[in-house]
Amino acid sequence: MTGQDTLTRADLCDAVHDEVGLSRQECSTLVERTLELVVESLERGETVKLSGFGVFQVREKRARMGRNPKTGEPAAINPRRVISFRASQIMKSRVHDAVVED
Repeated sequence: MTGQDTLTRADLCDAVHDEVGLSRQECSTLVERTLELVVESLERGETVKLSGFGVFQVREKRARMGRNPKTGEPAAINPRRVISFRASQIMKSRVHDAVVED
């Protein structure tokens, strides 16, 4: 990683390049296409399950009444689709057991 607390697409491409040995352009194409396939599946309303990682799902949220936090006035919230992610038990365990080095 770049020394930040955020993993970027470029970091993923570099990691694939280092591990697999493909060219940087091929790694970039691979990472971009993989992410695009995930997005396309979610757009179609499909569930994306990555074994050992987690599950991405599209949920339909119904219309409801909410409240404007500034004014306190009631406000209608339109129905919408949202993405939810549920981490696998393997991932949860690894994150829980990880030792953070400072």
